[in-house]
Amino acid sequence: MTRPLPVIHGITGQDVGPVHMEQIDLEFANGERRLYHRQVSRGSGAVVVVPMLDDDTVLLVREYAAGVHRYELGLVKGRIDDGETPEQAADRELKEEAGYGARRVEVLRALSLAPTYMSHQTFLVLARDLYPEKLAGDEPEELEVLPWKLDKLDALMLREDFSEGRSLAALFIAREWLQARR
Repeated sequence: MTRPLPVIHGITGQDVGPVHMEQIDLEFANGERRLYHRQVSRGSGAVVVVPMLDDDTVLLVREYAAGVHRYELGLVKGRIDDGETPEQAADRELKEEAGYGARRVEVLRALSLAPTYMSHQTFLVLARDLYPEKLAGDEPEELEVLPWKLDKLDALMLREDFSEGRSLAALFIAREWLQARR
């Protein structure tokens, strides 16, 4: 069923720390009116990078995760700086976090975190044809880089130290995308 989008009667906003919060006055097609709240992203979004060491092996990084106060395995990720494309941001983050550059980078799709109340978009980028190159990043310590076979995702998805949803989704999407092209 296709529904018309609600009518926006007004938007008010305020900065709350690093986040811009908006209140939206909406009227739905059935006449119901509600106030919705949303977080509005600043900047161009973020990237999550699936760096393929070879056709079957992805590179993961282990880094400190303040939100859960432990070291987490995940994919290379970071924000897109002003003036960067998702592909450029992915290559830069890969060099900073994993010590590799990529000759081939391809955006597979955009992912949202919580689309019902956040505008943030993360671009899923596949990086292939890797070569060693290290750039200084903003991490306080060097990240551990761990190769992982794509055919072992079932074991990875159950690990306590691999819980970040974007990394999990990105690996399954990339694996299916790669298999469809073989």
